[in-house]
Amino acid sequence: MHVLTVSRSLGWLQRRLTWAIVVAYGAALLLPAPGNAIRQLHLADTSGSAGSSYSVTAQGLLLAFVLFTAALQVPSSALPPLLRSPLPLLAGTATGAAVPLLLLPLVAFGLGQLPDSDGCSGLVTGMALIGAMPVAGGATVWGHRAGGNPALLLGLVLTTTLLSPLTIPLTLSLGAHVTRGSYATDLGHLAQSSGGAFALAGVVIPCLAGLLVQALSPRRTLERRLPLLRLLSLASALALTYTNAAGALGGFLRHPNLPLLTASVLTAAVMCAASFTVGWALAKALHAAHGDTVALTFASGMNNSSASAVLASTQLPTHPQVLLPVLAYSLIQKTGAGLTDSFFARRNAAAAKTAAGSIRVDHSH
Repeated sequence: MHVLTVSRSLGWLQRRLTWAIVVAYGAALLLPAPGNAIRQLHLADTSGSAGSSYSVTAQGLLLAFVLFTAALQVPSSALPPLLRSPLPLLAGTATGAAVPLLLLPLVAFGLGQLPDSDGCSGLVTGMALIGAMPVAGGATVWGHRAGGNPALLLGLVLTTTLLSPLTIPLTLSLGAHVTRGSYATDLGHLAQSSGGAFALAGVVIPCLAGLLVQALSPRRTLERRLPLLRLLSLASALALTYTNAAGALGGFLRHPNLPLLTASVLTAAVMCAASFTVGWALAKALHAAHGDTVALTFASGMNNSSASAVLASTQLPTHPQVLLPVLAYSLIQKTGAGLTDSFFARRNAAAAKTAAGSIRVDHSH
């Protein structure tokens, strides 16, 4: 494909990405059959030590390609300065692991008060899958746009990704303790057998492969290939959105459950807002600079919801309703990122106005 055509197609899709996501969700709602067929494709099964296993699926390959392409674009030269002042990175990484461990019991307790036979365990399971995932690569885009420290954002994405073979099973294990019935059983099995393998094969290895290819490739060659790879990555992300959503929205259309939908949206909104707030509070406690405050806020609030949806649909196929809170969180997370961006923009404008007023006062004297 001609370079100019690729660049124009990439720009066109990026400008209309929000509408493209809406179309993907609409297609999943109205035409779920192809998406469900893709979800049922299991290409291979692998087994590891201690009984761990991981199924290679079409969704998993799409996710791996998206993560690989994202890692190709990582400005690795920005990382060394983090080692000279590691406190924000260490604190942000620790918070990313601790926040879901603190919020999940609270969410489970709150939902347990509702008149539901299993204590809304499906919703809690969805929140456990979300909380278990590392910081989303999209946090670097939103955070940089809001004036965040790009090196810290990148560092938090990488550290939480590298730790995910430990943090994913830990969070899923906690989820098994705060859910009931088959949800608790399946989460416990997932934590012991597949959670770590999924993190390693589906998240860590694609990211490391992208970093390695970037390090070994001539810069000019990589720059020529990146537009096409980014276009294919966006297409893969949209295909992933469609296939993940097909598992939940298709069934929802056949058997509408408005209380479940309402509870999913409200639960996702509360957990998302709490995550953003914890990141902001951490930055304030550390007396962090503005750029680090923005980075910690976005990193705490944005988890890799695509990976959560893939894990839910491939490893918990008997619980398709778990996908509903995951999809709700994915949409609310982007809304929360936009609101947080506006919050920091207003603060920046107020600070600039105050500074301008101080300068005028000084000049008058």
